Amino acid sequence: MTRRGCIILVTGAVGCGKTTYCRTQIDAARRAGLDVAGVLSPARFEQGVKVGIDALDLRSGELRPLAHLRSAAADATGVVTQRWRFETATLAWANQALTTATPCDLLVVDELGPLELEQGRGWTAGLAAIDTRAFDAALVVVRHSLITQALVRWPDADVTPIE
Repeated sequence: MTRRGCIILVTGAVGCGKTTYCRTQIDAARRAGLDVAGVLSPARFEQGVKVGIDALDLRSGELRPLAHLRSAAADATGVVTQRWRFETATLAWANQALTTATPCDLLVVDELGPLELEQGRGWTAGLAAIDTRAFDAALVVVRHSLITQALVRWPDADVTPIE
């Protein structure tokens, strides 16, 4: 994290620890006295099963429910696909937090998915905040299947795969 406006795309398979990696970096930045802002999306589990996703405003510490599991089904190959119902009010609240996140030392946007990178919906303020480069570094969680689209938007970004 040496150049102003450095973007680090954090990517990997579902459940590999992308949010945990971000938490580790956030904790280190805060211990160093850096200004951390943005939104983290920790999973919510019940009896070891992921049933929801929350949104955590890293400046205020406020946590709100972002998505609830609608259904989970296996395809013909046995891969389980989860379907989520997003809370519109939390999306708007998180967008507001992202609108005011920069300038900062460390910006975190967890996670950009098809809504943002393919449909121009969801956390659009996260895209705008990253585009400002008004931070020393940004940790941007991006689904592995969308890394090419993210690199088209931010071609000088570094990619950090989590396994």
